[in-house]
Amino acid sequence: MERRIILVVDFGGQYVRLIARRIRELGVYSEIVSPEAGLDNFSKEEVAGIVFSGGPASLTMADAPSIDSRIFSLGKPILGICYGMQLMADLLPGGSLKANSRSEYGRAELIIKERADLFQGIASNGKGEGKWQKSFKKSLGVWMSHGDSIEQVPRGFRILAETEELSVAAMADTERRLYGLQFHPEVEHTQYGREILGNFIHQICGLTGSWNIKKIVSEKISEIRSALDKEAGVVLGLSGGVDSSVTAALLHRAVGDRLQCIFIDHGLLRRGEVQQVIETFTREFKLPLITVDARDRFLKKLAGVRDPEAKREIIGETFVRIFEEEAGNLKGITHLAQGTIYSDVIESGEHRNAETIKSHHNVGGLPEKMSLEIIEPLRDLFKDEVRELGEELGLPAEIIYRQPFPGPGLAIRIIGEVTEERLEILRQADAIFQEELKKSQVSQEIWQAFAVLPDIRSVGVEGDSRTYGYPIILRAVSSSDAMTADWVRIPGNELNQISRKIVNRVKEINRVVYDITSKPPATIEWE
Repeated sequence: MERRIILVVDFGGQYVRLIARRIRELGVYSEIVSPEAGLDNFSKEEVAGIVFSGGPASLTMADAPSIDSRIFSLGKPILGICYGMQLMADLLPGGSLKANSRSEYGRAELIIKERADLFQGIASNGKGEGKWQKSFKKSLGVWMSHGDSIEQVPRGFRILAETEELSVAAMADTERRLYGLQFHPEVEHTQYGREILGNFIHQICGLTGSWNIKKIVSEKISEIRSALDKEAGVVLGLSGGVDSSVTAALLHRAVGDRLQCIFIDHGLLRRGEVQQVIETFTREFKLPLITVDARDRFLKKLAGVRDPEAKREIIGETFVRIFEEEAGNLKGITHLAQGTIYSDVIESGEHRNAETIKSHHNVGGLPEKMSLEIIEPLRDLFKDEVRELGEELGLPAEIIYRQPFPGPGLAIRIIGEVTEERLEILRQADAIFQEELKKSQVSQEIWQAFAVLPDIRSVGVEGDSRTYGYPIILRAVSSSDAMTADWVRIPGNELNQISRKIVNRVKEINRVVYDITSKPPATIEWE
């Protein structure tokens, strides 16, 4: 690893860790710092460049997060992204902002007016074909997520790009090595985002690097051993998904037989999943597995509960209490391990500048008082990093590439109250959807696919009779890190087949709809 680093200043944006992750993918070590960090932290010789992240705030607000404007005088290259670019315009002389009447979210076409350093060496016709040539239309598909925009660039800056909605979509003061992008180069759906970041890291900051997943494995094992006493035992809540499975493999390598895995059947799993998890885990791992049947306990606690945040809190606390009870029957257990990853943390709004998108049962749903200490070795990693970690640890592909499944399970795919009857309806519809997708020509594109049962009914007709049944909502998305996602274009004939099978086989359902919303503005899950 190079000793020189890139600092990512966290203004509360959901993508701040994703920015750091993309920089690491480019072979350069990155760290996330608070905007309240003193100038001494930014002026250190090993700091080769600085990135300002996006954020949920508006600079028109009185309490919007800011930073010491003297940072621009340190001589370090700085890249401002979204809110970070707006902050640059707000703090530097001559710049000004305006509050737009209409926000811009999702895909946009970026028209590049000047290449400067950021856009060197990338294709330019918006289709990923060719290099810069005069005959090509200089446009890229980019990902936007903003409300305010720049009205006037600061003195010394030039406008590099625009969109249909924005006159300033990218700007630069190349002499002072200050750059701004209104779009998000770090997300999967921005064309050549990696190359744009790479130009900043390699060409402007002058860095090459050797950061890789092997370095992360050794660091994580060291962190786990440092956090635990030599005799301390750990219980892990195993769900069978990639996050908890990688956590199990990592903990086992770090602490050996001091790890005890517990699988809780909370009655909120998909059809056949309990048996699948037990069989897969006992085949792949040589550790004892305690299985707890807590279906009645969870359903009783969820009875009458409709609010999704309340569901998460109930499920999170019940999980912890069961782990505590089971740990009480074991010797030397001091810690509870969880497969929390960073997308769980940031959507739960733990940073003071961040908004809560939704609390995750293992973050926002944890009770205040617990008898076990929490250890979360994957907490600062994204899903794609976790999968790479699993490969490095030797886990099989069927575990590593399993579709993500939320800890609260089907409880947050049922809108409103969770009952055994509604769970069974959802299980049947979801099983048909999954089975048909296996045969689909777009199956390889799917990151996550599932059915959602809403708390409404609709009128239908069966033969000559009126029906009044549930609609079912289907969702399939493509992603690599769960921070952004796009809906999968399932062919119409396949959707028709899925719809026909669901309404014919699940008598309580008389309507099928398909969700075609990206993230943002939606989340992947409905609750």
